[in-house]
Formats: sequence, C-alpha cells, structure tokens
Amino acid sequence: MTTNYISKTARIGQGTAVWNFSYIGDGTEIGKNVKIGSLVHIDYDVRIGDDCKIEGMAYLPPMSRIGNGVFIGPGVTLTNDPYPMCDKMVGVTIEDGAVIGAGSTIRAGVKVGRNSVVAMGAVVTKDVPDNTVVAGVPARPIYDRAEYDRKKALWLEKQDRV
Repeated sequence: MTTNYISKTARIGQGTAVWNFSYIGDGTEIGKNVKIGSLVHIDYDVRIGDDCKIEGMAYLPPMSRIGNGVFIGPGVTLTNDPYPMCDKMVGVTIEDGAVIGAGSTIRAGVKVGRNSVVAMGAVVTKDVPDNTVVAGVPARPIYDRAEYDRKKALWLEKQDRV
C-alpha cells in the first residue's frame, strides 16, 4: 500500500524523512535532514534547503523557495496566485532561520526575511524584514527576533521549574 506520492523527478537529500500521506511534485528539490509531516503537499518546482521542519497539512505551491533551518508549522498555506485565476504565478520566499506559525497564510510574491517569525494565524500580505516578528490579520510587526528569543527563553525557564 502506497502512503506517499514522491515524483520520480524530485530530489530528496540524505537524512530527510517524509511522513504518511504526503505529496512531493515534479522537479522539487529538498535538502538534507528535512522533516516533512503527514498530509503535507509540496507541489512541483519547489526548493527547500537543509535542516527544515514542515509540519502536517502544510501546503507549498509551485515556485515556493524555502531556505535552510526553516520551521513551517501545521496547516500553513503559501500561495502563488496573486490575483486568482491569473496566468502569471509568483512564489513565496522564506529565508534562512525563519519560523512560520501554525495556520498562517502567506500571499504570493511575499518574502519572509532571515530569522523572522510569523505568528500563528497571521495573514502575511507584505514582505517581512529580517529578524522581525509579525502577527495579526493583516500581519504587522510587533517586535524583533531578539525579543522573541528572550520571551521563549523565559517560557522555557518557567517550564523547567514546573
């Protein structure tokens, strides 16, 4: 019984794991040590760097470009049609070290900068600068990555005391 579809023309790096019921389309290139969750749809002509984690039910359409060390949460949707149904498509670019929170949606043509964070449920309609945290509908900057990392460290410290 086949549980995944992986195109014969897709290139998958060493150490990459693909969980159940996922789809990887023609000409897609996935780097080394990538974790792809269940029910993920990675269409044709997608590029994914090394050491990424893509959680279940994410959708990456054609022309998506994902850097190294990127986290994409469950149910994330990237788009590639800025004015449906348009004859010209444009992909989303997510640069190295970015974090894309669960259930967020990113508009076609948007670039999420290095080490940026998109909060869960955000709708990103404009480029996100490097080291910036965005949240809301539409997404707006709320603080920088240093503040995010500080809040994360405080939360982890609190969890260790429990």
